[in-house]
Amino acid sequence: MFEISVRASFSGAHRLKGYKGKCESLHGHNWDVEAFVAAKKLDAGGLSMDFKDLKMKLNDVLDTLDHRDLNGIAFFKKENPSAENIAKYIYEYLKKSLKDSSRKVSLVRVSVWETKDSRATYYK
Repeated sequence: MFEISVRASFSGAHRLKGYKGKCESLHGHNWDVEAFVAAKKLDAGGLSMDFKDLKMKLNDVLDTLDHRDLNGIAFFKKENPSAENIAKYIYEYLKKSLKDSSRKVSLVRVSVWETKDSRATYYK
């Protein structure tokens, strides 16, 4: 099995519902995101997937979050916009995007850093 990953970032604001403390107020982060995909086989060029293509797909989903109040996005009206649920949102979006691709890769996991030393990961 082969695994590759790409990293990208976005800026967004959120407030945590039901949280008692500073994070219940609107505040922002510069989020870092890493997406991991796996493949059983490489193509004729020795690649599982071009890093450029994976980064483009990751940036497509991050564009839906960048410079937004995450609480206003439909997904986060039902789910608290925690780092864990942001990772899930990105995972679900990417999974669909990769399914529509001709590549035979599978999404393994998505990690989201809220700060340089605080990370949440979602996988199935």
